[in-house]
Amino acid sequence: MGGVAQRRIAVAFGSNLGDRREAILSASDAVARLLAEFQLSFLIETAPVGAGLEHDPPYLNAAGVGLSALSARALLDAFLEIERRHGRTRPRTNAPRTLDIDLILAGDEIIAEPGLHVPHPRFRERRFVLEPLAMIAPDLRDPVTGKSVWELYEETKQGGA
Repeated sequence: MGGVAQRRIAVAFGSNLGDRREAILSASDAVARLLAEFQLSFLIETAPVGAGLEHDPPYLNAAGVGLSALSARALLDAFLEIERRHGRTRPRTNAPRTLDIDLILAGDEIIAEPGLHVPHPRFRERRFVLEPLAMIAPDLRDPVTGKSVWELYEETKQGGA
C-alpha cells in the first residue's frame, strides 16, 4: 500500500442539498470501508460560511476518524468518487452540494501538492469541522501548529467562529 504506515485519518462531511442526513450516513459507510476502526461523530446543522452564502440552505456536518495505510492522494481520489456517486457537481466555488468530503488530517503528514493539501488548509478556523471532530478525537494533533483538535476547537469558540 505505497509504503505508508497505518495512521489516523480525519475526515469532514457536509451536505446542504437533498436528503442531507442520508448523504452523510451513506458516505460515511463508504468511507468506513476505506478506514479501519472508523468512527462517525454526531451530525450538526450549521449555516453556510462565506460571503454571499447567507441565502444558501443550511448544512449538516459531521466528522469521522479511522486508520489507513492508503496514501493521502488515494484517499482523496476515493472521497471524490464517493462525492460523484452522490451527485456532487461543482458549478462554482462554494456552490450548494449534495455531499462534501474533506481529508482533514493524515497522521502527521504535511502535503502541499496541486489539488491536495494536508492538513486541510482552512480546518483550523472551521468550527463546523472542529466541533464534531473534537467530540470523537480531541487528542488528534495538527502537525503544522502542534495543537490538539480540542485546543483548536476551543479557539474557535473564543473567536466566535
